[in-house]
Amino acid sequence: MKRSPKKRIDVLGLGIIPLDLLFTVPRFPEVGGKIDATSLIVQGGGPVPNTLVGLSRLGRTTAAIAAVGDDLFGRLSIEELQREKVDARTIIVKKRASASAAGLIEADSGRRTIALYRNIEVKPGDLVLDKLPLPRIIHLDGRDLAACIKLAKWGRKVGALISFDIGSIRNDVSPVFPLVDHLVVADAFALPFTNTTTVKDAISKLSMICPGEIVVTEGLKGSTGLDASGFHTQKAYRVTARDTTGAGDAFHAGYLFGLLKGWGMPARLRFGAAVAALKCTKPGARTGAPKLREVERFLTKEPATYA
Repeated sequence: MKRSPKKRIDVLGLGIIPLDLLFTVPRFPEVGGKIDATSLIVQGGGPVPNTLVGLSRLGRTTAAIAAVGDDLFGRLSIEELQREKVDARTIIVKKRASASAAGLIEADSGRRTIALYRNIEVKPGDLVLDKLPLPRIIHLDGRDLAACIKLAKWGRKVGALISFDIGSIRNDVSPVFPLVDHLVVADAFALPFTNTTTVKDAISKLSMICPGEIVVTEGLKGSTGLDASGFHTQKAYRVTARDTTGAGDAFHAGYLFGLLKGWGMPARLRFGAAVAALKCTKPGARTGAPKLREVERFLTKEPATYA
């Protein structure tokens, strides 16, 4: 009896999936102070799931690998992914509490601060590789590093490109770098990790341990990338920001969309900048994730930039 062919998708992601409680406040309170929130958003979070939702909104097929608890937060996280057309059948449910995060968003500036609680993980033994869909790209955040390395090695065997995202210094993720084809990281990680003061110097150092293409994002300063032809820069687009939560995840969604389309790095950086800008016009990491027609309309207007 013939085996049915494996399902093929655009992007398979592995990363943390906390449930986010995001309070909008007029201003950040002083230490020990109290303040009334003007709005509350409850939605799933995590860099990789946010990127998968962003890609789904752009019309790409995605699936998520993450660990959630057998509790209300876990069920809400799965249900939201399903509503967003992200395949959640690869989510791992465990007898532990789901991860959660609470954040304050400052109304006028869009700045945010977040606290994460997480005592649940994906272990290498949780990954049943022969049951996974075949992806064109695997997107990782490095939190559960051993599982990320196992998935990346499998991905290279099945012909997938490996994409990696990290926003700040935390656990040592460098062992996965030799397996990465597209390293897209924030300056808050790249500069201290490489002990440099400029993004180009950081990228040059990262290129010694990562053979793939490298991009560093700098918020309102835009992004800088390195491929075989040299360095490329992209300015950030000017918008009225309501919340910067998930801006980097939105950039990843736009960047990976361009990669799936076969675009070169300049076009990927431009599209990623547009997706990130549009996300910032609405509160919540996923609420503002734009659809393809919105991004295309935004770019046809030749939007102004910050720098």
